[in-house]
Amino acid sequence: MQRFGKIIQFMSWPVICGVLVAIVFLQYQQLGELNQQSILVAPVQEAKQPITSFSDAISKAAPSVVSINATSVNVESIERAAADRVNLYLGERASLGSGVIISDQGYILTNLHVVDTLFDAFDTEVTLKDGRKTPATVVAWDKDKDLAVLHINMDNLAPIQIDDEQELEVGDIVFAIGYPRNIGQSVSQGIVSALTTNPDTSISIIQTDAAINPGNSGGALIDNEGTLVGINSSIFSESGNFEGIGFATPASIAIAAMEELVEQAIEGNNGYLGVLTGEALNEQSSQLFFGVNHIRGMLVENVDVGGAAERAGIEPGDVITRVEDTPVIDGQNIVMEIRNKKPGDTVTVQVYRNGQTFNFPVTLGFGEALIIEP
Repeated sequence: MQRFGKIIQFMSWPVICGVLVAIVFLQYQQLGELNQQSILVAPVQEAKQPITSFSDAISKAAPSVVSINATSVNVESIERAAADRVNLYLGERASLGSGVIISDQGYILTNLHVVDTLFDAFDTEVTLKDGRKTPATVVAWDKDKDLAVLHINMDNLAPIQIDDEQELEVGDIVFAIGYPRNIGQSVSQGIVSALTTNPDTSISIIQTDAAINPGNSGGALIDNEGTLVGINSSIFSESGNFEGIGFATPASIAIAAMEELVEQAIEGNNGYLGVLTGEALNEQSSQLFFGVNHIRGMLVENVDVGGAAERAGIEPGDVITRVEDTPVIDGQNIVMEIRNKKPGDTVTVQVYRNGQTFNFPVTLGFGEALIIEP
C-alpha cells in the first residue's frame, strides 16, 4: 500500500506540471489574440474625422469684402443770430463700415448709414483686402432699405459669389465678415437665429447671432460655402453693444435694389474720363511745349488716381488729339463727346506722346456723384 502511494506521489508531479504548462500556454494564446485584436482596432481609432474647418469658405469670400472710410458732415449746434436768422455749425466725424464687391465693374454694396452725410457731401475711400486703396463715388442709395451703391475705378476685383438665401433654414451656420472697430478684417461665426418672411414666403429679414459690431455694417453674411446670403445691417441692443441679435438684408433684396439703382445712376450720369486739361494747343503753345507747331489738342495736366484715363494708360503730359472720330479742337468739343457717353461705355482716345500717336480704349467711370432716389 505504501509502495502504491509512493507511485501515485511520484506520478502526480508530472501531471501537475503538465496542467500548469497547459494553463500558461492557454493564457499565452489568449494574450496573443487580445494583442491581435488591439492591432486590428488601432487603425479604426486613428481614422477619426478631422476637426471641421471653414477656412476655404472664408478665403473664398474675404477678398470681396472691403473697408469703407467716410467723412460724415452734420450739424453740431445751432445758434440764433437774430429773430429771423440762425447759424448752423457743422462738424465732421469719421464713419467706418464695410462693403461687398458685387461686380467686377466696380460696384460695391453697403449700408446707407455708413456713408450718409449732410448735403450729400460724400467723401469716401475704400480699402481692399489686399491693401489697395481708392476713392469711391456714391452713385445711388435707397433710404428705406438702408442701402448705398458705391463705384470704384479699379482692376482685378473679386466679386462675391451670390447664393439663394431662400434655401436658408433656422440653425444653418453663417459667418459675418467685416471690419469691426477698425481692427482689420475679421470673421464671426453664428447661426441663422430667425427668418422673417413676406406673405409670398420670401425672406425679408435674416436674424443671426454672429457678432455684428460697429464697422461690420455693410459687410457680408455668408453661408458655409462662402457665398453671399445677406448684407449685415444692424443690431438690436439696449446697451449699444452686440447682444446676440443681429440683422441682415437678404442678398436677393439687396442685389435687386442695387441693379435698379445702378440702372438709374447710369441713366442720370454722364461718362467721366478723369483728366484735367489746360487750354487747347495752338501754334505758339505747340512750339513752346513740343518744339513743333503742328500739335493740336488738349494737354493733360493731371489724371485722377484710379480713374478711367489712368487705368487706360493716359498720363500727364499727353495731348488728347481725338475722341472717337472727333478731332479735339477745344475743351468744349472733348467735353461734349464724353458727355454723350454713359458710365461703362468704352471710347477710343487718341493721344500724342513723345512724337508718336497712341490709341487707348477707355472705359468711362462715374465723376461727381448724382444721387438717384427711387
